[in-house]
Amino acid sequence: MEKARVPGHSHTIQVSGNRGGPVTFTVTGRLALDNLHAFNAEVHTRLLEMIPAALTVNLAGVDYLDSAGALALMELEIEARGRSLTVELVNLSPKARGIMGLIDPQALTTPPLIAERQAGNLLERVGEETRFILNDFKRVLIFLGELLGALVHAVFHPRAVRWQDVAFYMKRAGVDGLPIVGLIGLLLGLILAFMSSLQLKQFGANIYVAALLAIAIVKELGPIMTAILVAGRSGSAFAAEIGTMMVNEEVDALTSMGFNPVRFLAVPKVLATMIVVPLLTIYADLFGILGGVIVGVLGLDLTVYTYLKETQHSLTLLDIITSLIKSGVFAMLIAGIGCQRGFEVRGGAEAVGSATTAAVVAAIFLIIVTDSAFALVFQYLHI
Repeated sequence: MEKARVPGHSHTIQVSGNRGGPVTFTVTGRLALDNLHAFNAEVHTRLLEMIPAALTVNLAGVDYLDSAGALALMELEIEARGRSLTVELVNLSPKARGIMGLIDPQALTTPPLIAERQAGNLLERVGEETRFILNDFKRVLIFLGELLGALVHAVFHPRAVRWQDVAFYMKRAGVDGLPIVGLIGLLLGLILAFMSSLQLKQFGANIYVAALLAIAIVKELGPIMTAILVAGRSGSAFAAEIGTMMVNEEVDALTSMGFNPVRFLAVPKVLATMIVVPLLTIYADLFGILGGVIVGVLGLDLTVYTYLKETQHSLTLLDIITSLIKSGVFAMLIAGIGCQRGFEVRGGAEAVGSATTAAVVAAIFLIIVTDSAFALVFQYLHI
């Protein structure tokens, strides 16, 4: 038997047993907050020295135990289980058992709702962010597969789709967004027409303002501007709605009742967005061209007929079709990433806010990346 007394602290640990076999720690004296650090250090040292196959902690000699000491004993048990080591606390007094009962062992192993913010060195932070991005990309791909499967199921089983919800989200994402989309489209057309006219005036090429504006609005700016507005309005709303349901355990309730959450919650939102975004894009294109007409008539001495005729000559049916295709893809990305971020929510109100922000940022990023991919594909296909 080996006796170890920690200087300056009122507790004693007696170690008995053979190295590599069953070992008993007999603790006597006080086990409280004021000597907790010394107790933990002594226990860890003895564990490294003895490497026990099984550990028994005899607390018969402990004459004072507070909640900090009880927490230390509980953490010792958890740490030992992590090392596949059996730990048994014996000879606890009734009062000590009462204090131990105040601590929830599960709460010690449950990760916090708000992760601890630790600032490591630059290399560690880069590695952590890279791992987070890769894991997030993996989760997005998994959800995308589930969503595509749910959409295919909706195509072959249209009666399973909640069409009332589709109509509701069409109103929220489409009809309610008409004023802001029209205003932004008009102002964008005014600005582009005015700025381009400043350059083309020098060469007497005022008429080409119509062609420049029509191509820019219909092929690029109209779909992107509309998609970004819908991402800010509807994508964030989808993430917040599903995120709140996750916090309130409503999604778990749907699952327990036999409903597929992706089909029940995500499919109506995605279908509604894919229907209204191309229509909103055409709406934004018309207002953008109207802004150009205003500049052309008031500032360039062009007639409405001349301006619209030049606009018609500069555009082809293929330009409009490709614009609508891009809008449909953007719509699926916006609604899909909004729903995916919502399903990822864990925690409380802060998590819902974070998911909403992440949905908007991710949607705008994917819109720009996808538009760049479309530009390359259309260039090589000569579209």
